Amino acid sequence: MENWSADQIEQFMNEGKTGVLYFFTPLCGTCQMAAKMVEIVTQLYPELEFGKADLNYMPEIAKHFAVKSVPGLFLFHNGIVEEKIFAFHSVPYLSEKIKQILL
Repeated sequence: MENWSADQIEQFMNEGKTGVLYFFTPLCGTCQMAAKMVEIVTQLYPELEFGKADLNYMPEIAKHFAVKSVPGLFLFHNGIVEEKIFAFHSVPYLSEKIKQILL
């Protein structure tokens, strides 16, 4: 999963793409566990674009999306946030959410 810059996030949205964006901070222990779950999910849906963004370097993005905590998984359909997930639960839970909303 590639790190996205603020410009890449904006371009993704402006182009009306469908995919998943994972918000994190490096020192967050829960984020490290969640990242492993997201990596597994990326393998289940190779047709979707997945990106990640370190919110320490993107306060304007955090404000724009009203990110109140990390980790956060945002599901985009046609460039619009359709779902914000802050409680990851399990890989099957994330997989089912992605399937319901994006596929």
